[in-house]
Amino acid sequence: MKLTFLGTGTSQGVPTIGCRCKVCCSSDRRDRRLRTSAMVEIGDQRLVIDAGPDFRYQMLRTGVRHIDAILLTHEHKDHIGGLDDVRAFNFVDYPPIIHRVDIYASPRTAACVRKDFDYAFAQNKYRGVPEIELREFDPAKPFTIDGTEIIPIAGKHSDRFAVTGFRVGKLAYLTDFKTIEDAEVEKLFGVEVLVVNALRFSEHPSHFSVREALRLIERIEPQCAYLTHMSHEIGLHAETELQLPQNVHLAYDTLQIDIND
Repeated sequence: MKLTFLGTGTSQGVPTIGCRCKVCCSSDRRDRRLRTSAMVEIGDQRLVIDAGPDFRYQMLRTGVRHIDAILLTHEHKDHIGGLDDVRAFNFVDYPPIIHRVDIYASPRTAACVRKDFDYAFAQNKYRGVPEIELREFDPAKPFTIDGTEIIPIAGKHSDRFAVTGFRVGKLAYLTDFKTIEDAEVEKLFGVEVLVVNALRFSEHPSHFSVREALRLIERIEPQCAYLTHMSHEIGLHAETELQLPQNVHLAYDTLQIDIND
């Protein structure tokens, strides 16, 4: 199994528009972060987690010509805003084949996708709209995609918003979490690689801070962990990385991790 970080930034990305802080002005490519997204490859199967506003460029940057499914963590625009661009995958081999893209979402997120991209689900669609097969999952139950088991990990983004992480074999990927119940934490035990959001060092009302992320990592005890969904307030990659425990790292865009199946 291989994990590729397509984007590791917060909803505004890094650099942030108009900001002149040392991180936003950094020449280190690890400090330049597109909106958070990831790709998991299991053999020939390719799953993408979230498709935000940078989805098009992320796909171009990786050179990907085919994806099997997109998993959505929640309905915020920095995670679903790029879904219109799945239409490029519909027509990669056209003619004669049109490839519909399977998108997996919780009922609430699926409802938002139907609303925001209503033209993709219209009775009389105009030519060129994204061909989407929207599949709802129950966040409390595992499901499979072409034989690969996906275990949803339920959490809270805030009191108002739920969020779903995913465990795939020995990998778990959580983003935009603020709280997680003990029963959900138990689903994470035994993972070797844990990805978890850490917006910044100071507290935030709807995202883990670095300290909160590290606390969860200590409970799970993975072999290694990677922080994602980071704002410019996380500091320079080269400096912040030195402050973390030995088995915890700052993820960065295009980083690839091999994971034993």
